[in-house]
Amino acid sequence: MSDTLNVDCLPLPDGGVLRVSRAGERLTLALDGQPRMQLRLSPAQPGLAVSVLEYDDIDEALWAAGYWLFARHPECQRLLWSGLEAAPESRATGLVVPSSEGLESWRSQFWQQPRPWLRGQTSAGYPQRPVMANGVRFPQRPPKPEGEVYRRYDVRLGGWISLRTLDIEQDLERYHRWQNSPRVAAFWEEEGSLEQHREHLQALAGDPHCLQLIGCFDDDPFGFFDVYWAREDRIGPYYDAGPYDRGIHMLVGEERYRGPHRVASWLPALVHYLFLDDPRTQTLVSEPRWDNERMISHLQRVGFHRQKDFDFPHKRASLMALTRECFFDRCPLC
Repeated sequence: MSDTLNVDCLPLPDGGVLRVSRAGERLTLALDGQPRMQLRLSPAQPGLAVSVLEYDDIDEALWAAGYWLFARHPECQRLLWSGLEAAPESRATGLVVPSSEGLESWRSQFWQQPRPWLRGQTSAGYPQRPVMANGVRFPQRPPKPEGEVYRRYDVRLGGWISLRTLDIEQDLERYHRWQNSPRVAAFWEEEGSLEQHREHLQALAGDPHCLQLIGCFDDDPFGFFDVYWAREDRIGPYYDAGPYDRGIHMLVGEERYRGPHRVASWLPALVHYLFLDDPRTQTLVSEPRWDNERMISHLQRVGFHRQKDFDFPHKRASLMALTRECFFDRCPLC
């Protein structure tokens, strides 16, 4: 296949490792040193045909094979399986689905599996109860998570991309330095003293409609993301916000982590986290300044489309929107 990545080892967030070895046309997938599946590959239309020769613990084997194949072949949309009978659990979770050609796995469904990327508390399954505030009706929001919320090994970069919640004592100086950077201040306009930034972060921490995240490459912090529920946010009056729509404000503070190849890692990871965190979230939005063409271009590469330009009281902005269907259909993860 034209876009094959040379991958024989995939670290997992729980500390495990998925390895692949070759003997002629036969591939052996092992998790933590234990063989899970032997298979052979050939082209299919569209995707890959997977001939399963041997397997152990079919649900785990299917997940491991799906992860390695979709990560190694980022353009592959479908796997067509032969030589196995899937357990009911595999069908129930969407790892495989029956078709006229047998059993198949779809890239768009695989990457909607929450394991093992999500870490700790999620919003999924939080009971829905409508509340009102400032004339706006929206679901009561769940408690905010703490600590690491997402981790995935990025095959193209050869390292970890992770997200954790902001810790004011740990991250204040870093946030202060980032916001006072002329490059960041040109768009965020939130320069200030250390104490002003402390008060600002404390106010955000007490606001149930938003969540502050720190992005890390190999556990080294590089950026700040303010994630918000759109309906009760300032963006709410400017479009028909769904009850679980979320929005994102983004900044990269560390100069060494700038560049399109880095954005191509952290932006899909942030989007992936938000769609996994609550399956009821169908749309993500962002509202960069209308003339921030670089950020708008990055968003468009992930699948956001520019709905309109509009005027906030403090800036002219572009409304960028990305649906769950569009993201997972294109699914730039590997």
